[in-house]
Amino acid sequence: MEDRLKNLKKAMDQRMFSQLNFTEKHRRNILGKINQPAESDEDILLAVMQLLVHEKTGFELTKQLRGRGIKKYEDNEGFLYTFLHRLEQSGCIQSNWTEAGAKYYQLTDRGRKVLRKADKRQINSQVVWKELFER
Repeated sequence: MEDRLKNLKKAMDQRMFSQLNFTEKHRRNILGKINQPAESDEDILLAVMQLLVHEKTGFELTKQLRGRGIKKYEDNEGFLYTFLHRLEQSGCIQSNWTEAGAKYYQLTDRGRKVLRKADKRQINSQVVWKELFER
């Protein structure tokens, strides 16, 4: 099987990719994006809180995080729900169930206050993280 894959790569290099030319600047840009560190927990926290200004389900939140380029929860959405539960325990978000069985999440007043502080950059994101989860 490995020989078949090598032959496929060779054929693609000869036919498909032979006309592609990348500038050095383009190559550096691509390498920079590949080597970019994964999203930090603080960045994800800020994005989640910004998105939960308006009521959303976990599914809607996952789609919008993906739209922002945050892929940490893409393969295991259970982590997102654990994260949301922790935010709920900290008093920053609240949840409610609809009659149809959907669970919606939204920021509380405390969550809005923390978000305003973070948005204004009056405190650094690590302090926000500690304020929420290290009680």
